[in-house]
Amino acid sequence: MNKDALLMAVNLALEGDWDASHNIAQDYSDSTANWIHAVLHKIEGDAWNSRYWYARSAGKSYEDFADARDELLQIQKSLS
Repeated sequence: MNKDALLMAVNLALEGDWDASHNIAQDYSDSTANWIHAVLHKIEGDAWNSRYWYARSAGKSYEDFADARDELLQIQKSLS
């Protein structure tokens, strides 16, 4: 895991740059990157793909957070 890169992915997502964030997240395969990847697909509205990535995120699930921004802030906090 590259914490700096994943933190950048979260910050980009929070700024609304889904594509740049997604490009970073998909370069890694650890549970945090998979969680970010899952949230990005949730934001995109692709529930099936989002659930796929949640299944690879070490216990996180699609239903854990109603608001993607709050979830991204939680990921950001876990990386800080």
